[in-house]
Amino acid sequence: MAPSQGSRMLSKDDANYKLHFRMINEQQVEDITIDFFYKPHTITLLTFTVFSIMYFAFTRDDGDSDNNLRVGLLLVSSFFLVISVLAFPNGPFTRPHPAIWRMVFGLSVLYFLFLVFLIFLNWDQVKALLYWLDPNLRYATREADVMEYAVNCHVITWERILSHFDIFAFSHFWGWAMKALLIRSYGLCWSISITWELTELFFMHLLPNFAECWWDQVILDILLCNGGGICLGMTVCHFLEMRTYHWASIKDIHTTTGKLKRAVLQFTPASWTYVRWFDPKSSFQRVAGIYLFMIVWQLTELNTFFLKHIFVFQASHPLSWCRILFIGIITAPTVRQYYAYLTDTQCKRVGTQCWSGDLTNHSFVFLSSTSLKCSEICHCALNTKSYLDSV
Repeated sequence: MAPSQGSRMLSKDDANYKLHFRMINEQQVEDITIDFFYKPHTITLLTFTVFSIMYFAFTRDDGDSDNNLRVGLLLVSSFFLVISVLAFPNGPFTRPHPAIWRMVFGLSVLYFLFLVFLIFLNWDQVKALLYWLDPNLRYATREADVMEYAVNCHVITWERILSHFDIFAFSHFWGWAMKALLIRSYGLCWSISITWELTELFFMHLLPNFAECWWDQVILDILLCNGGGICLGMTVCHFLEMRTYHWASIKDIHTTTGKLKRAVLQFTPASWTYVRWFDPKSSFQRVAGIYLFMIVWQLTELNTFFLKHIFVFQASHPLSWCRILFIGIITAPTVRQYYAYLTDTQCKRVGTQCWSGDLTNHSFVFLSSTSLKCSEICHCALNTKSYLDSV
């Protein structure tokens, strides 16, 4: 019996849906020139992994339990990344190599599982874990305990203004340049920038380093550092958007200089997608999704300050800046897949890396709140209040 017209239309819709979802979840590499780098090599990886585990297992020192535990955790993570390269989807990006983005996805899953584990620990247990990772954290102090914020705001001199152009000002500028490359929207970037300054005002009573003079917050932060970073990032976006992408095979390039240039260009985007978050005909779901995106973005940034304040480590500590770099890396495919989910009517579900990245960000929220007992949160708030009263 021949299939009905409705079933034929359904199968066509299914095919279109799978095609659209595949474009953001399992992007394929076109025109492979060096086949060796795109073959799975499963036997080679398995052999290398097994011999590595055997080497570390038989050369360990039974008397050094801490080192054995560190090496064991490192090998577990490494073996999981090998599985990620072989089994996980590519994600929306293929440059410089899909295996790198599979490993990023694997690291985000590992990090999410680690955060789930931390949720069930109390404050003392988390501190003990941090001390095991870095014994020097026992002597760490908060910046709020040794620095003053928002003092003598009526005194405005060139010397004082220039003193604020430090590593943190550069971090603001460079960070917003990277955020603009990820978001690719002036309106959304400026909205997040301004609402973040309002967030600082709202939580200033809990985090003393959020207290800033009006000229520091409005002129230096919003207009110069954030605004300059947004303009730089969007300028790069417009340049990449207007380029014509025609990639020649490295086999067709006969000069050494040309081959080296093509190898370096492997670390640039294969193409650039035009992004338009806001649309006059946007549905309520799309508008609500954009607001949700902004809220999650602000929560992720807010957790950076709450974590280092509650668990007492400085901004210069590797726990702080490594987390920021890692979140930035996993945000790239997350934003791309989330944008496709909001704007593409053929895409009915979010991609796997967006799902994992969103869970990781929400775990930070739970880690900063539910993992601490109410008495511990109150104790931390009282200590902060005492500090503000003394200032």
